[in-house]
Amino acid sequence: MFPWDTLADVTAAAKAHPDGIVDLSVGTPVDEVAPVIRDALAQASGVPGYPTTAGTSALRSAIHAALARRFGITDIAAEAVLPVIGSKELIAWLPTLLGVGAEDTVVIPELAYPTYDVGARLAGAQVMAADSLTQIGPQVPALIYLNSPSNPTGKVLGADHLRKVVGWARERGVLVASDECYLGLAWDAEPLSVLHPSICGGDHTGLLAIHSLSKTSSLAGYRAGFVAGDPAVVTELLAVRKHAGMMVPGPVQAAMVAALTDDEHIAVQRERYARRRALLLPALLAAGFTVDHSEAGLYLWATRGEPCRQTLAWLAQRGILVAPGEFYGPAGAQHVRVALTATDERIAAAVQRLGQ
Repeated sequence: MFPWDTLADVTAAAKAHPDGIVDLSVGTPVDEVAPVIRDALAQASGVPGYPTTAGTSALRSAIHAALARRFGITDIAAEAVLPVIGSKELIAWLPTLLGVGAEDTVVIPELAYPTYDVGARLAGAQVMAADSLTQIGPQVPALIYLNSPSNPTGKVLGADHLRKVVGWARERGVLVASDECYLGLAWDAEPLSVLHPSICGGDHTGLLAIHSLSKTSSLAGYRAGFVAGDPAVVTELLAVRKHAGMMVPGPVQAAMVAALTDDEHIAVQRERYARRRALLLPALLAAGFTVDHSEAGLYLWATRGEPCRQTLAWLAQRGILVAPGEFYGPAGAQHVRVALTATDERIAAAVQRLGQ
């Protein structure tokens, strides 16, 4: 059964609230796409030909410029960026595209976005959940996933930890794939990309950074993401993706150029999430929750010190739907993930209900 199907009962309970449901369970954007992006999409909608798998030169240039301007990521080789059909698609198929198989191990965080595990299993690989190199022990995995800021916890990995992982992986020829979809949504800590010069010394060998425009630009419906890093690995991905027909549609590529070039809409959207967080966080604390980590990203990782399904039921009685922490690993059994992705009106409703 698909995990979200197990929420049918609490979803029905939340929908029964007289003022309707406040759905904070899924991190899907609710705010309109910025006009500058929609205009770019429309202007490119009449082009009849196939798009390029590698992306247009304008898109590749926009990716390079945005990574340098927004995140201080420099020294990326010209051929070392590649648009993808949303970051979830890349994560789900990365092990398969790289030829990872039954003899290989993929390391994922102990609390993790489920698609890391799904992608490894699609490739037939073994999965190990580990947050430290000590836990990995003498094994030499084929691939290590990092996720900072984390989904679901909002935890930010420190620079020392990132440097240690990069050094360890390079000594053993292990590929590191860093999911950085929430890198632009920092609140109480400053996350760094695994490609930042202070982490990797400007050498991107054995490193991939996975980025999405779904969160910061509200482009979840466009399926717009990209990967950057080791030129040899990106070139290999490009070759396989050409054969597999994994092409980002041409109008979406044009929209991505607009989104990556314009920083104003990013600032506006970030402020929306900051405002919603500033309301929801103290309301949860006042209602008796403890909020752990949550230094960045679009979620509050909250607990009442009880099994997460009990917390789901308690919130559903108040018309609020959240995600159970157990979806993300056994360590989340007493937490729930509370998304900031609801309208201002619905966030205000949640705050009011938490106070009752």
